[in-house]
Amino acid sequence: MKKDKNLSCVDCGVLHCDYQNASYPEFCQTEKMTEAKRAEIMALYEDEENNKVMKTAAEVEFEGYCKWTRVQEIVEFAKRMGFQKIGIATCAGLIRESRILAKILRSHDFDVYSAVCKVGAVPKTDVGIDEKCNAVGKNMCNPITQATLLNEAGTQFNIVMGLCVGHDSLFYKYSEALVTTLVAKDRVTGHNPAAALYTAESYYQKLFAEKE
Repeated sequence: MKKDKNLSCVDCGVLHCDYQNASYPEFCQTEKMTEAKRAEIMALYEDEENNKVMKTAAEVEFEGYCKWTRVQEIVEFAKRMGFQKIGIATCAGLIRESRILAKILRSHDFDVYSAVCKVGAVPKTDVGIDEKCNAVGKNMCNPITQATLLNEAGTQFNIVMGLCVGHDSLFYKYSEALVTTLVAKDRVTGHNPAAALYTAESYYQKLFAEKE
């Protein structure tokens, strides 16, 4: 390991911050953080919304640990937060799954409003995207419009369903409501992106960059 490498949490094999059964490495961010910075960050959890989110998320984690699916966790979290109007920002390729999700949410008396990625039917070339990208569809994904529509609808909690990498980032950026992701798009693994990590040191070694 190079000494000039900027070491951080992924380089730690101890996780003393979680298990409290060892000692922190020299580069540990828990150890290096100043008391002033720690106090500044912790003060943010005193914000009413932030505090409620933290407490509710902890309760859902505790009660549903290894028992509830993520769909169930979302339902429980939304109920306990007191949300009534739920937004779904969906990929067109996952519209079937989003319809099922909406049906589940409505069965729990949530008001559901959705926006599909192709909303607006805007050609990709209108924003300067190269025409070669038309090979996988002529109209662009439109995450800013998705966020705008859900904002205007007054959604209190938004769920991302398989938006493309980058498009999801813009949706997060422009959504006024809190956002959670139910499905992370991965067309190769059936929307299970962690599968590539599970096999990265065996069958899927091609993920690593080739060294010259």
